[in-house]
Amino acid sequence: MKNEIIGVVGATGKTGGRVLTQLQQLGYSTRGLSRGISGNNHRTFDWSDRSTWVAALQGLDSVYVTYFPDLAVPSAEDDIRAFVEMAKASEIKHVVLLSGRGEEGAQRAEDVVRSSGLAWNIVRASWFMQNFSESFMHDGLKAGELVLPEPKATEPFIDVDDIADVVVAALTRHELRNQLLEITGPELLSFVDCVDIIGHASGREIGFTTLPVDTYLAAAKADGLPEDIAWLINELFVNVLDGRNESTTDTVERVLGRPARRFESYVMSVASTGIWDEEKQVMES
Repeated sequence: MKNEIIGVVGATGKTGGRVLTQLQQLGYSTRGLSRGISGNNHRTFDWSDRSTWVAALQGLDSVYVTYFPDLAVPSAEDDIRAFVEMAKASEIKHVVLLSGRGEEGAQRAEDVVRSSGLAWNIVRASWFMQNFSESFMHDGLKAGELVLPEPKATEPFIDVDDIADVVVAALTRHELRNQLLEITGPELLSFVDCVDIIGHASGREIGFTTLPVDTYLAAAKADGLPEDIAWLINELFVNVLDGRNESTTDTVERVLGRPARRFESYVMSVASTGIWDEEKQVMES
């Protein structure tokens, strides 16, 4: 199987980069697929430009798929359907799709993959812990105050490294094929809990302010937030964070033979880099 080529769509993203690195370290032949990158086992792949898909997929045996910006957006189902048809035409045998837990749009995309006739896996994940350090919440935490639409529920945040480990298992272990792998962290936490843990670990006072979602989005759009991302934030905070995901699974432990990482462990390792400490980063630069 190591002679087969595994493609990674979103090879520069939070999960894609980790999956690509792991596969290479394990000795698998890989091809990174992402926007604006080609050469050195990378090819350009852009969800908004289907003309890039054919060359990107040609010759692959399996592919890990992350969708930008999120499977919840209305265009995702049609794009995934077109992708699956092109994957079949390219004689790809196995598709592993990263999906979002509790998202109706994502579940429609999942159904497309499951009914494709290809070998498949759905890795359906809860909110990423790394959203606090590698995504839209990082700047507020670093500045000392996180501002968000008001969350309605707790969430079993999952470490992206755990996601990558499960994805690599799905790509490389035949006994896992044709399964839905719904993965979460081991505990339910509120956003207040998370900010408190980050503040304590980084030795700083970090505020947490909530706003009505319309007020938050109006301000964010005024600062240049794209419409599709604004739609996604509204979907996540109004609908997905309504309590539907207030449960945990043991899938990480079942697949990997070890427990999912706790949020405090993630925070302690990240805090040591100074990523949430604006003054420390300024001094080091």
